[in-house]
Amino acid sequence: MHLVQLSAAHLGHIAGAAAVPPASGAASLAWLLVALPLLGAAILLFGGRRTNGYGPVLATGLSWASFVVGALIFIGMLGRSGEQRAQSLHLFSWVPAGSFQVDAGLLVDPLSMAFVLLVTFVGSLILVYSLGYMEHDPDKRRFFAYLNLFVASMLLLVLADSYLLLYVGWEGVGLASYLLIGFWNHNPVYAAAANKAFVANRVGDFGVSVAIMLMFVTFGTVSFSGVNAGVAGANKGALTAIGLMLLLGACGKSAQFPLQSWLGDAMAGPTPVSALIHAATMVTAGVYLVVRSHAIFNASPTAQTVVVIVGAITLVFGAVVGCAKDDIKKALAASTMSQIGYMMLAAGLGPVGYAFAIFHLLNHGFFKAGMFLGAGSVMHGMDDQVDMRRFGNLSGAMKITWVTFGLGWLAILGVWPFSGFWSKDKIIEAAFIGDGWRPWVFGFAALIGAGITAFYMSRLFFMTFHGRKRWPKEAHPHESPKRMTIPMIILAVGSAFLGLVLGPTGAIQTWLEPVVGVGVEGESPVIAVPVLTILTLLVVASGLGLAWMRYWRDVVPVVAPLGSQLTRAARKDLYQDDVNEGLLMRPGLYLTRSLVFFDNKGVDGAVGGLAALIGGTSARVRRVQNGFVRSYALTMLVGVVVILGAVWVVQ
Repeated sequence: MHLVQLSAAHLGHIAGAAAVPPASGAASLAWLLVALPLLGAAILLFGGRRTNGYGPVLATGLSWASFVVGALIFIGMLGRSGEQRAQSLHLFSWVPAGSFQVDAGLLVDPLSMAFVLLVTFVGSLILVYSLGYMEHDPDKRRFFAYLNLFVASMLLLVLADSYLLLYVGWEGVGLASYLLIGFWNHNPVYAAAANKAFVANRVGDFGVSVAIMLMFVTFGTVSFSGVNAGVAGANKGALTAIGLMLLLGACGKSAQFPLQSWLGDAMAGPTPVSALIHAATMVTAGVYLVVRSHAIFNASPTAQTVVVIVGAITLVFGAVVGCAKDDIKKALAASTMSQIGYMMLAAGLGPVGYAFAIFHLLNHGFFKAGMFLGAGSVMHGMDDQVDMRRFGNLSGAMKITWVTFGLGWLAILGVWPFSGFWSKDKIIEAAFIGDGWRPWVFGFAALIGAGITAFYMSRLFFMTFHGRKRWPKEAHPHESPKRMTIPMIILAVGSAFLGLVLGPTGAIQTWLEPVVGVGVEGESPVIAVPVLTILTLLVVASGLGLAWMRYWRDVVPVVAPLGSQLTRAARKDLYQDDVNEGLLMRPGLYLTRSLVFFDNKGVDGAVGGLAALIGGTSARVRRVQNGFVRSYALTMLVGVVVILGAVWVVQ
């Protein structure tokens, strides 16, 4: 089994890495990656209705132009070797504040370019799909502007050369996701979903902001190179605190436990938004943050262990929830939560898992985007119906959607030779590496998650495309137009062959070695790799077989049965909203009310009372100045008497 590990010498090399050389050649055009989609968003937002006709096409074209620039930079990097592939592009002096100097710059290295190619290629396909999906929406210009803003923010996030600039892209992604999820905000449910996503992400954003502050206090800098160079001499407690705060941010963006509750409600947005958020962009930001911060997590075993625990909990949590969802988009959302859990688990395993986390992320970007677009195609052909119990046997009416969705289904199951087999199975193998209790807990959590994934994804596939017809008589399912099916076909090809291209050759590990470490051979002390591979396939086959018996061979009722207590809990997302309400929302509401009461009656009362006292006293003192000479004479007489009395008392 080919695993990624770091020797002590290599760790020291990363910590004290020399400055990244300035960008040259195609890499000097890296600023266009962000500028092009950002320009599209500006033109469509500020151009108004005059851009209604050409705006969506312009936005799509600029996104493809960004991909072309990324491809040129990637080709240029192939001509370099190892650490020479990393280049830095200085943009301008951003924060010249005494000893705190932050320049705005872009870091073009193997890790950032892997994300650039994924975001621009898959994102551009989603924009092409949106041309057909949003064709009749009167506000489609604004929708495409938000999509371009989203892509630009994500590219800034992954290309930034410092945590502070990364935070700008981080916040931009959060803003764009809020605008896209609540795009149809005339529906109160959709507006509430956008608010929920925004608030949950703000909790995570707080963690990132605190981590950046701690970096400045600990290292005196927030640049990636400066932080990595200072890790070796930093206090372990500070590193753990920084790692945990970064993880909090990652949990918010990547919908990981305990900040995962917003993801299912985010399905309120148009289907292309679901594909963009849940496949190639927003939910992968947390994984990127952890891998990019590998030097911090490598030096803090406590923070690293917490990352693994969060990933293991989330991958099982999302899989269980996915088993009970009848809404096709919400089932896919639960799947995303679970798959990101696999990536987070791999990233928490440290050098042994970083490359596989990114590998699975790339594969997931293709097969999950393809399945979300396939779900949108089904909705397009079924009058926006999302209840899988009212589908059934759509394979005959929607052959292209059936085939493309099926390839994504096989990929996420991890069936050989599709892409998921080469990445998810490697994560499972890596989870069984380690000493003591870790391989037993994390390894079997990943293995059980694979079986549950096979069940609920097969359930989704069979309920939608096979079995007997359950749709109403007025429904007339039909295939989607080419502008929607062509992106689905391209993504399906990636689902089928991307893992086969990158997996057996070890190309992805070799590509990421300059960033995450050097690959060496390693074996699981718990289960031999061939046995584990066979066991994984048997577990997947068991989940698939159970779903086949219950949702293809048997008759699926149109109305969902009551189900067991676990089923009812899974339908309610294992009561995550109730937990959040009990532990966070209500205490927060009571705390807010208490603070408002204290502010009104205490702070404002004290200020208002003092003002009233001064005002009343001045009003009474002012009466003395009445303009009558006899009053002034009487006052002088009283004053003289008081002074004489005081002198007499003293003597």
